[in-house]
Amino acid sequence: MAKKKAAVAEASSAAPAEKKYMKPSEIVTFGIGLFGVALLTGWMPDYTTTFFADFAFKGKGFDSSQIANIVEITFLIAGFLGAACELVIGILVDRTKTRLGKVKPWIGFGALPLAIVSMLVFIAPNTTSFGIASVWMIVIYCLYTAVSCAVESPANCFGALCSPNASERSDAISIASFLRSVGQSGGQLIIIVVQELMKLFMGQQQFKNAEGQGLDLIISTTICALGMIIFVMIFFANNKERVPYTSEKVSLVESIKLVFTNKNLLMVSLTKLAGFGRGVYGTVSLYIAIYLLGSKGLKLALMLPMGIGTAVGMLIVRAVLKKFSTKQTYIIFCCYGASSLAILYLVSKAVGFNSSLVIPFLILNFFCGLQHGNTNVTPNIMIADCIDEMEYKTGKRQEGLAYAGYGLFSKIASAFTKFLGPWLVYTWSNYQFSQDPNVAYAAQDDAVLSRFLMIYTIIPAIFVILQFIPILFYDMVGEKKERITAALAEKRNAQSGSDDVAAQEIAE
Repeated sequence: MAKKKAAVAEASSAAPAEKKYMKPSEIVTFGIGLFGVALLTGWMPDYTTTFFADFAFKGKGFDSSQIANIVEITFLIAGFLGAACELVIGILVDRTKTRLGKVKPWIGFGALPLAIVSMLVFIAPNTTSFGIASVWMIVIYCLYTAVSCAVESPANCFGALCSPNASERSDAISIASFLRSVGQSGGQLIIIVVQELMKLFMGQQQFKNAEGQGLDLIISTTICALGMIIFVMIFFANNKERVPYTSEKVSLVESIKLVFTNKNLLMVSLTKLAGFGRGVYGTVSLYIAIYLLGSKGLKLALMLPMGIGTAVGMLIVRAVLKKFSTKQTYIIFCCYGASSLAILYLVSKAVGFNSSLVIPFLILNFFCGLQHGNTNVTPNIMIADCIDEMEYKTGKRQEGLAYAGYGLFSKIASAFTKFLGPWLVYTWSNYQFSQDPNVAYAAQDDAVLSRFLMIYTIIPAIFVILQFIPILFYDMVGEKKERITAALAEKRNAQSGSDDVAAQEIAE
C-alpha cells in the first residue's frame, strides 16, 4: 500500500503550473467563442446610437435636440443598469454548479436570447408620440444591456477557468483577446458587404432611400446575430473548464465586500472608471468615416488600420510581458497611447479635415491602435492573477465575482462614456441632423468637424493618462505573484495526489 501511495505521489509530483492542460484546438475555439460574442456586442453600441439618433424616428416631427437628449439619457440609464447586472450575474455565475461548469451554461444558453433582443433593437415602433419613442429606446436598450451582460461577462470569465497553468492561461487569454478584437471589427465588414449587395439588387436610388431608413443596419445586425450563435456553439462544444471551483455559498454582502476590499482587483477595475472618456472616440468614429471618407460603411476602412494596430499591439504586449511585469507593461502602453493620439491631432490640424488628410490619418490610426493591444490583454491577465491571490488568501475561487467586479466598474464607465460620447457629438459639437427621410446625413460646417477631431484624439488622450493612475498601486507582480502561483500549484498537486490515493484504496 505504501508503494502505491509513493507511486501516486511521484506521478503527481509535476506541479500543475508546469503541465499543459488545453488542446491546441481549445485555445482556438476559446478565441472563436469570444470572436462570436464580439461580432455582435462590438457592433451594437455605436450603430445603435446612430440608429436611434439619425434613423429610428426620422420624419416623425421630433425636435433634434429632444432626440439628442433622449439618446444620451438612454445610454446613461442602460450603462448603470449594466453595472448592476454585472454584479448580479457574477454572483449567479459563482452559484452555478453544473456538469458543464459554472460559465459555459451562461454563454451557450444565452446566445439565442441575445441574438433575438439585438435584432429587436433595430425595429423601431411606428409612432409620432415622442413619449412612446423615448420609452421604447430606454426599454429596448436596457433589455439588450442586461442580456448581453449575461453572455459577455461569463465569456470573459472563461479565461480564468481554462487552465490552472498561469503561463498557458495567459497565452490562451492573449490569443482569445486577439480574436475578440478581430470580431469587434467584423460587423463593420458585414455592413460594407450588405450595402454593396443592396446597391446591386435595389439600384443606387432605392438603396439611398433604404439607407435613409436604416435598413442596412437591420440586415447587418441580423447577420451578426446569426454568426454569433454559430461561433458560440463551436466554443460550447469543444471547450472545458479545468480549474475546480469551491462549493461555499456566495452571499451578496460578502460578494460586494470582496469586490471592493481586494486592493489589486479594485485597482484593475478602477482603470476603467478613471479612463472612461477614452472610449468616446468610438461614438464619433462613425461620423469621422462619414465626413472624411464619405460613408458610414467605410468606418471599417477608418478602423481597420487601428484594428491591425491592435492585433500587432497584442503581439507586442505578449513580448513585452516576457521582460516586464503586467504593471509596467500597462503603464508603458498608456504613455505611448496618449502620445500617439496627440500626434494624430497635431498632424490632422496641420493638414486640415479634407481628402488630403485621409492617408496620413489612416497611417497614424495604425500606431494609435497599438495601445489597444494592452487594454485588451493585460487587464484580463491581471484579473486572473487577482483570482489566484483571492484563492490563496481565502480558499475560495470566485471567477464570476472577480470578473463581475471588473465588469461593474466597466459598465459604470461605459454609462459615463455612452452619455459623454453622444453629448459631445450631438450637443457640444453642434451636429446637424438630416431632416430629409431619403438623406441619411446632413452636411456639417468646419467647426463641427474640428470638434469631431478633438473627440477622436485629444479627449481620449487625456483619459488614457488618467487610466493608469490606479495601476501605480497594483502589486500582484514579481516575487509575490511567483510565491502565490507556486503555493496554489503545490496545494492542487497535493489534492490531486490525495484523490488518486483514495481512488486506489477504493479500487482495492
